Formats: sequence, structure tokens, C-alpha cells
Amino acid sequence: MRALTIHGKQDLRLEDHPVPEPGPGQVRVAVAYVGICGSDLHYHHDGANGAFVITEPLVPGHELSGTVDLDPSGRLAVGTPVTVHPARFGTPVPGLEDARHLWPGGSYLGSASTQPHTQGGLAEYLVVDTEMLRELPADLPLTRAALAEPLAVGLHGITRAGGVAGARVLVSGAGPIGLLTAFAARALGASRVSVCDVVPEPLARATALGVDETILLGSAEVPGDAYDVVFECAGVPASISTAIAAVRPRGVVAQVGMLPNTAVPVLLAPLIAKEARLVGSFRFDDEIGEAVRLLQADPAVEAVITHVFASQDADEAFTTARDSRASGKVLIGLRPTG
Repeated sequence: MRALTIHGKQDLRLEDHPVPEPGPGQVRVAVAYVGICGSDLHYHHDGANGAFVITEPLVPGHELSGTVDLDPSGRLAVGTPVTVHPARFGTPVPGLEDARHLWPGGSYLGSASTQPHTQGGLAEYLVVDTEMLRELPADLPLTRAALAEPLAVGLHGITRAGGVAGARVLVSGAGPIGLLTAFAARALGASRVSVCDVVPEPLARATALGVDETILLGSAEVPGDAYDVVFECAGVPASISTAIAAVRPRGVVAQVGMLPNTAVPVLLAPLIAKEARLVGSFRFDDEIGEAVRLLQADPAVEAVITHVFASQDADEAFTTARDSRASGKVLIGLRPTG
């Protein structure tokens, strides 16, 4: 089978790998589409994602859709459409029963955080544990289904914020995670959803999703004390200060965007004065089922997807995905007829 493998900084190769065989409690998936995530971009461009450095060839990719190719148990028929929860959870911790993604010792598809590395989905076939599979509705296109994992990240941010029903919501950063968070907030009953960014092209994609307002930073200002819930999805320190200024007294700022593991300047005085809450949001537990439901319900979410590349054009796909003006979510198709 063909697999896209990162051997180091800006060294991506389309290689032949053995077709994996499922063991007990496992299923082999014929991968159709894989979305390029920010962590994939870091592994490709830098040879590392934060502290996790590639020390052996790594197949990236954890946002995927496909069909069952082989289920030794016979429970799932060949051709059953599926997406995959990319986590294997670690050791349970008292008090974190509902936060399995925070348990130590887990792993995530396409990650150099483990030794050996946990190989990901940018391959024609992938073997996963049966409990990682989520069956898809027959009428959900596999392209759209590849958004399930990043949409679950946005849904988890909403969970951490305490919900958005009836709330005035601001999403800071209109990259794929920000767009999907805005989509989820709108679907879950926010009274008004605004999105801000520093460049206009991502804001046009937000408009296509049906948000109520877009704000081009530099040309307009985000109003202060105006939002019940703010989702910081840009992962930029200055945006955190903007989010804190924008939230109302006793409102909530959910930090969804990842930040470098270094000290960053953030203006916290307004957070204290307003008795607002700043909460972290990391990956997700099991919101991927809700993500599938929302994806099936509203085809407008496809505005997030701007490009689909074939695997032989993966270098161009990764270059395109780094340019937020040119692209939203970039997918790689492993089998064009999938």
C-alpha cells in the first residue's frame, strides 16, 4: 500500500508499506480522505510538533474517513463508512472519569509523542481498535465526514465553556478549528456568532457558514465587554488579550488554540476585574459522535473545505495548507473514488 511518511524536516515521501493485518479486537479501514491538521504541518515543516520530535519515519494524519476493509469479527460489513476517534486512552485517574483524553499514557494517531511513534492515517489502509470506529450515516459524504475530528475539538471547547445556548459568541481566528467552532456554536443555539481574523479570506469562509458578523482586525475593533463566551482559536498570545477584553463580566474565555510551551505576554488584569473565567480546552473525550450528527445535518459546513489533493500531490497540499489566505481545511484523498 502507499503511505505518506515524514522522515524529517520538510522530507515527505510517498512510499510502499506492507498492508497491515488486524489482530483481535481490531478492524482494517480503507482510508478515503485525511485532513491536514496544524500538528501535521509542524511535523512536516519543522520535523517536530512542540516538544515532540520525529526520531523515526512517521505517517501523519488523524482526521480521517473511510470504509471498513476487513473486520475479523464479522460485525462490520466490508464497505461500511466510518470515521475514527484517533485516541487510545491511557491510565484512569480518579476525578477525571469524564476526561479520558487527559489520562496519562495514551496515544494519538499520527503523533511523535510516543516511542515508537503512533502511525497515522495518511495511508491507503489503517488498522485501529474496534472501539475507535464510529459508523457513519450512509448519506454523509466521506469528504465532509473527514471534518468529524476537528469539529469534535470545537465541540469540546463549547463543553468546557459550559455551552452556548442563547449566548453571544465571539470566535477569534477563522482557521479550520475556528470555523468549525463557529459552525458548532451556531448549530447549538448561540443567539449571535461573530468571527474575527486579521485577513479577509478566512472571514469570507465564515460568512459562507452563516455566521452573523465578521470583524477584520486592523480595519475594525472587537467591542469590549460584548460577548458571553469567547473562543480563542488562533493560538496567538495577543489574541488572548483581545478575547479577555471582549468577554463580558463573568463571561467565559475558552482557549482552544494551541500555544507554544513558553512564557507569553497576556493582559490578565481585565480578567480579574470582570471576574471572567479563562478555561483550557485540549482535544476531546467523545464529542466525535455529536460531530457526525452535526455534519450530517448541515451541508453548509463544507465551506470549511477548500482543497482536495491526491496523495501524489501531498507536498503541494501541505504548502497550500500553510497559507490561511488560500486555504481552509485541506484534504488528501487516498483513493479518489472513495
